Amino acid sequence: MISVTSKSRYAVVALAELARSGDRPVPIAQVAERRDMPVQFLEQLFSTLRRDGLLLSQRGVRGGYTLAKPAEEITVLDVVQALDGRLGEEGKEAGGIWDEGVEALRGVFRGTTIADIARREAEEAGTGMYYI
Repeated sequence: MISVTSKSRYAVVALAELARSGDRPVPIAQVAERRDMPVQFLEQLFSTLRRDGLLLSQRGVRGGYTLAKPAEEITVLDVVQALDGRLGEEGKEAGGIWDEGVEALRGVFRGTTIADIARREAEEAGTGMYYI
């Protein structure tokens, strides 16, 4: 009924990696290595996120990916809906408690930004934000 795939989970942590890296473009291979993800899988995710306006890409020797807007303005819900479609439509159609559950999840995802995820990861790791 509520479908959030591993694509969204991987994308959220990859975007948090970009947020923690600052404003400089980060090569996709570097993100994949830091997050232990297959490069080809991450390329597919980043392609979709770029088309949806969440990422920018820069070609060349100093190329890579950056967030298209500040990490504080990109929500987890933005990422999930870019990759998995509108979250919980079936629950809304079912109404009642199903609709309430979907709205609760959407509220958490809407209220959590990529910056929040990056901060949480830094706190859990006992480190601050790092910039390359």
